[in-house]
Amino acid sequence: MDARFDADLLEELTETSGVPGYEDRIREIVRRELEPHVDRLRADGMGNVVGTIEGTNDTDVVVAAHMDEIGFMVRHVTEEGFVQVDALGGWDARVLKAQRVTVHTDDGDVTGMIGSVPPHTLDEEDREVTPEVEDVYIDLGLDGETANERVSVGDLVTLEQTTERVGEYVTGKALDDRVCLFATLEAARRLENPAVTVHFVATVQEEVGIRGARAIGVDLDPDLGIALDVTVANDVPGFEPGEQVTELGKGTAIKLKDSSVITNPKVSRRLREVADAEGIHYQTEVLPAGGTDTAGLQVAGGAVPVGALSIPTRYLHTVTESAHVEDIAATIDLLAAFLGTERADTDYTL
Repeated sequence: MDARFDADLLEELTETSGVPGYEDRIREIVRRELEPHVDRLRADGMGNVVGTIEGTNDTDVVVAAHMDEIGFMVRHVTEEGFVQVDALGGWDARVLKAQRVTVHTDDGDVTGMIGSVPPHTLDEEDREVTPEVEDVYIDLGLDGETANERVSVGDLVTLEQTTERVGEYVTGKALDDRVCLFATLEAARRLENPAVTVHFVATVQEEVGIRGARAIGVDLDPDLGIALDVTVANDVPGFEPGEQVTELGKGTAIKLKDSSVITNPKVSRRLREVADAEGIHYQTEVLPAGGTDTAGLQVAGGAVPVGALSIPTRYLHTVTESAHVEDIAATIDLLAAFLGTERADTDYTL
């Protein structure tokens, strides 16, 4: 996929399933990848994974990216064998029709389909109805008795999709936020003998309210927080330049604000200075709507200076999320360079 980073790991992360509160499969990958490169590795009662590289002083930096992807939980199986679900995270129900899904049960994964009736069988009133997640029915291809034996209330559902290289893009499901989780793992590999102590944190339940980051902000009480997440790239037909937020291929995005956080100006400035010094391409991000783990780190345990790096991504919260390989590489490069040059005496007070 790209010689500058571990493409196989990125593919594994994006194709593995893990919805909010049930990030187990991703957590095992994170443990496996962090363990050789950190001094300490632990998980907490929510499921956040923390890999710590000790610095030479008492300054603590938290780097956070979330493990969870949007998905569903089974709420009912009909007598006829169709599965109804409750959303875990923000779905646009319009993109769900005619998708293939995986239902994760105690006895193994079951493939299902979200059906879409032929358009010529719909009357005009039906065509104008706005779909809702509550209207979704998953067809398992099983009779009612067998379906009720195989699937139970509380089972989890994710969309099926492979991860592919398309031109200069990587596309697939769950790039939000596995591509940024991947970037933190790659940065952890590169970081050697930092001056500050760095806690690489794979957080849980971001998609349902930034819950893991809020908890870790209290537990670790960092002196500095850096969060990584994808961001909107509306650089496609139908959007004016002012609506694009970011553009694919223009570099990593240094966040200035979203609807949940205004980043510390001194942190954002130092990120830009490091990028300029290292010749790393970047753009600035002003996101009108949407929140990230950055907000959880900023205020959970008191006033903490925070910054954020974002990977521009098209078609967010769909199975065709797409990011540019150059932007992924730039994000890894900038995060590693920033952490490698961070010092205890850096003053982020305003």
